[in-house]
Amino acid sequence: MRYQRSSALFQEAQKYIPGGVNSPVRAFSAVGGTPVFAQSAKGAYVYDADGNAYIDYISSWGPMILGHAHPQVIDAVIAAAKSGTSFGMPTELETALAQQVVKMVPNIDKVRFVNSGTEACMSAVRLARGYTQKEKIIKFAGCYHGHSDAFLIQAGSGAVTFGTPSSPGVTQGTAKDTLLANYNDLEQVGALFESHPDSIAAIIIEPVAGNMGCVLPQEGFLEGLRKLCDQYDALLIFDEVMTGFRLAKGGAQERLGIKADIVTFGKVLGGGLPVGAFAAKKEIMQQLAPEGPVYQAGTLSGNPLAMAAGLAMLTLLDDQTEIFDRLEQKTAQLHQGLEEVAKSKGIPFQINRMGSMISLHFTEQAVVDFKTAALGNNERFKKYFHGMLNEGIYLPPSAFESYFLNDALTPENIEVTINNFNKVILKI
Repeated sequence: MRYQRSSALFQEAQKYIPGGVNSPVRAFSAVGGTPVFAQSAKGAYVYDADGNAYIDYISSWGPMILGHAHPQVIDAVIAAAKSGTSFGMPTELETALAQQVVKMVPNIDKVRFVNSGTEACMSAVRLARGYTQKEKIIKFAGCYHGHSDAFLIQAGSGAVTFGTPSSPGVTQGTAKDTLLANYNDLEQVGALFESHPDSIAAIIIEPVAGNMGCVLPQEGFLEGLRKLCDQYDALLIFDEVMTGFRLAKGGAQERLGIKADIVTFGKVLGGGLPVGAFAAKKEIMQQLAPEGPVYQAGTLSGNPLAMAAGLAMLTLLDDQTEIFDRLEQKTAQLHQGLEEVAKSKGIPFQINRMGSMISLHFTEQAVVDFKTAALGNNERFKKYFHGMLNEGIYLPPSAFESYFLNDALTPENIEVTINNFNKVILKI
């Protein structure tokens, strides 16, 4: 049996861990079947507990932009660990990584490190509220900013309504301060501001969405959000947990030429270790404790292992900017190959791509928001996912997730992927 040990490990995990996993998408609920348990990874490949090898297109959901177990990152973590794994005291590494982030990212002066993207986005919203002295935020359907209560909100009964909780445990009191709009619908955002002109603290958005597949901002959309925030004295928060240090050295702000007021980071920033951060100009960041009244703290924030991994990762990206060009070329190669195969077989599809993020949707309609992403043929996606998995290609186990390419992928790896897609598509 190809996944015999993974199956046994999953059964054992379910006895002690809810659903057998520590993050829901790993359970393969969206695609069915038994999740693959990873054993090790190197370069462009992940190896499972049964000894199967996979060309990896999730890159640990983004962090492994250089490939798995990059020697300079591993060496940095080992060196840091030998000096101690945590101190509860400031270290020089924290300042070094903060300096590197400020150097690479436009429009920021100071950075606060935390332990996850969820924590970064939660803290960014608190900071925005404290700075503006307003309570409401606008988020977009299909954009995921972690599992903080304020973000687990679904649409209300009309375009200009309060949200309602989308998870038990989220209170109506929390939900009333989150307003929901559709991605790429600038008119709807304008209507929200008109209805609540003096109470919106911030808009939070993935500048390039990655949690409904890869969905790109349409021309003028982000520029329009910037203008609305300026008009109504609200802050624009870019959730760059995915896009930061991936779409460009300076992230989406650099790539798209839009200035956000607060930016959140994660994934690539930690080189594969748990990390998050939020950053802004000093007049905003000085509102943060201990300089200001907005409280945020974390025992393991600035953990030396994460700081060492992140510093090694960002230094490599800063010194070798051609990495981004290579990733762009590899992603374009994958895009072209998948498109040619799907067209030749007459299967309805859409491919969205920016930089090294890409997603394939089995639908005839352009995918521009969560509603259009949901029109995809999920049964076809399930067959596609498992067909590719059986051929040694590991894709996101959900139709609503972006692929993340890494620099260790070779043109030959991508050709193998395309050839296997040609084989699999005959069965879906």
